[in-house]
Amino acid sequence: MRVALLSYRSKPHVGGQGIYIRRLSRELAALGHTVEVFSGQPYPELDPGVALTKVPSLDLYRPGEEFRNPHPREFRDLIDLQEWLLMRSGAFPEPLTFSKRVVKLLQERHDDFDVVLDNQTLALPLLEIEDAGLPFAAVIHHPITMDRAIELEVAPWFRRKPGKKLTLELPKIGVWRWYSFLRQQKRTAPQIRQVIVPSESSARDIVREFGVDPKRITPILLGVDERFRPSGAPRVPGRILAMASADAPLKGIHVLLEAFAKLLTERELELVLVTKPKEGGVTERLIDKLGIGDHVSFASGLTDDELVELMGTAELACVPSLYEGFSLPTAELMACETPLVVSRAGAIPEVVGPDGLCAEVVEPGDVEALKNAVVALLDDPERRARMGAAGRQRVKELFSWTAVAAKTADVLQEVIDAYQKENARADR
Repeated sequence: MRVALLSYRSKPHVGGQGIYIRRLSRELAALGHTVEVFSGQPYPELDPGVALTKVPSLDLYRPGEEFRNPHPREFRDLIDLQEWLLMRSGAFPEPLTFSKRVVKLLQERHDDFDVVLDNQTLALPLLEIEDAGLPFAAVIHHPITMDRAIELEVAPWFRRKPGKKLTLELPKIGVWRWYSFLRQQKRTAPQIRQVIVPSESSARDIVREFGVDPKRITPILLGVDERFRPSGAPRVPGRILAMASADAPLKGIHVLLEAFAKLLTERELELVLVTKPKEGGVTERLIDKLGIGDHVSFASGLTDDELVELMGTAELACVPSLYEGFSLPTAELMACETPLVVSRAGAIPEVVGPDGLCAEVVEPGDVEALKNAVVALLDDPERRARMGAAGRQRVKELFSWTAVAAKTADVLQEVIDAYQKENARADR
């Protein structure tokens, strides 16, 4: 099977999109399929045997130059102009503009592939792929309406902008504008031939939020790379680890920081956040407000091996998310035998299994419950050891990238067969 795998951005060290693209493409290739990834910036890191076609954007959100104004010579066509204008209006244009660019490429190369799989771009132009002669399916990790709802809940209506002049920002309106791409996603998702999701929880949410027919949805649990395993290094007493985008309210880092501040009044601890916060962002401001800066550190840009080593040094890890479509970091921590305190949010209970076996589960957003669960686990080394061993066993039994690729290939073959059957009827 010749697969075109689409991803509008695929950076491997921020969020799970780049990890998903790399692991899935590698395992599909290992099964004998030909895989070519089409990606916008930031581009993915891919394994040997997987081709990459770069689909350049204006790269308006490159680190250190976010929301930049390109030089006029950088504009190549009307799509570039649209991308810049949408960005300047406060919208996030990349899903739409990437889809327009990649559809042009696929129309020129429709004979090179048997099927196209999109990784949550979900923009209306992608529906033209089938008109070009290629069956089309998509992966939806979770409905981004959940992100928007949580960000709207925490965003104030007014905020004074830092500086000498009295300038007001309108954060809530900004959130609505940024997530305006959801209109496209809501219109696109129900029209896609087949949708792959990472959990039963995500499937239910996509039916409710996007109106996708349940018959068109196939849940396929994600995998954990085999290099995620116990490092053998000693655990650092009092070290707590969390892996999540620091400034995304959805990830609940603010809840963890408040719980951690309470813990520091009782014992000596350190918190390592595997992320890179925005300079002057909400996470940095909250750390300053709580006065815990000397006990919090950040790690970012780690290789898988460095990440595994760090995971192995923590006495326990926290996943305080307010919502997750799967939570790959949770499964990776389990694979490293790191005991967990997690929130009962989205698909996390599906990942960790029965309460208390592989993780202590608390209600999302409950600072006191999170703090008490961490205390109980820190004070019970035997339970931490049992929990770590049970987590690793669960990962070995359920979360295999080889199985993910095999099941995904089965779905793609069904998509090809259905598309060809429809075309054969139309030709009669």
